[in-house]
Amino acid sequence: MSTATPSAAGGLYSDVIRERWRRPRHRGELPGANAVAEDVNPLCGDRVRLMLTIEPDGRIAVVRFVGDSCAICTASTDVLAELITGRPRAEARAVEVADLLAVLQAEIRPTRMRCVSLPLSVLAQALNGTKTP
Repeated sequence: MSTATPSAAGGLYSDVIRERWRRPRHRGELPGANAVAEDVNPLCGDRVRLMLTIEPDGRIAVVRFVGDSCAICTASTDVLAELITGRPRAEARAVEVADLLAVLQAEIRPTRMRCVSLPLSVLAQALNGTKTP
């Protein structure tokens, strides 16, 4: 049985989404972060604040997030944090929705794609120096 499609036993979310929502690995405050951004999806109310510590050479050393968001958005943010930790800014900027979906192992309805893409727009703000507390 694939974890990518809904089933009566598995519900609407993949095992990865459920696990990352229940036990995110990168959730929490990051004191001393030097790149911070926050945004809200006005359609559903998801809010994500991304905090990064970027080394002088441009490598992203640490990523943390907080926010009030649905399971898909929380899982997407957690996966994004994992994908960009230890990477140079340019590689982090290159992460796309398809990369997140591949890790999430889920087919997301078009109406929920903003839940997946919100963390990417917050990352872009943080990397562009748009620091919002």
